[in-house]
Amino acid sequence: MLIADDHAPTRAGVRVALEGHGFVVCAEAADAPTAVEAALRERPDVCLLDIRMPGGGVAAAAAISSQLPEAAIVMLTVSQDEADLFDALRVGAAGYLLKDTDPRRLPTLLSNVIAGEGVLSPMLVARLIEEFRERGRRRRLPLVGSRGIELTSREWEVLDLLRQGVSTKQIAQRLFVTEVTVRTHISAILHKLGVPNRRAALKLLGET
Repeated sequence: MLIADDHAPTRAGVRVALEGHGFVVCAEAADAPTAVEAALRERPDVCLLDIRMPGGGVAAAAAISSQLPEAAIVMLTVSQDEADLFDALRVGAAGYLLKDTDPRRLPTLLSNVIAGEGVLSPMLVARLIEEFRERGRRRRLPLVGSRGIELTSREWEVLDLLRQGVSTKQIAQRLFVTEVTVRTHISAILHKLGVPNRRAALKLLGET
């Protein structure tokens, strides 16, 4: 077992939760390059990686997955960001657990991963289901000088309201979602457009 997290108390807590329950922690790391190096050296069965550690947990997962495909990779993070979740799964992570997961459940969850199962914190399951539902409902937004970008139906709704000058709070009320969800969609739109803020997005789209 490899534990990679830049927060030493977190590493210590995970070690305590796992040791004595059939797991041996062979290495710890505080950043992505060290995690990759340790994984290739120790060849652990499971790599437990933090998303936001220096160097990036997704980058570490991609490197380990490509060079050590037999290792099961699980992200352990505070990030509920959909982009982090989907990026981690795309590069080969077999699980994505939030840090509020009961430590007593970790041995069972990681044993399930070793047995070939995927693990996902319950509150993220709905987001994953919605992502697959949206795949068949995406449309492309044409942009000058490029093939454009692909937006989900919900992102189109949010973008249309942004074009109308509607605030985050008003968008949440109209779509019957939380303001946090609206901000997540706006962040995804800005990321796809490659712009830093709403003003830049509207300017790119010729709205101002």
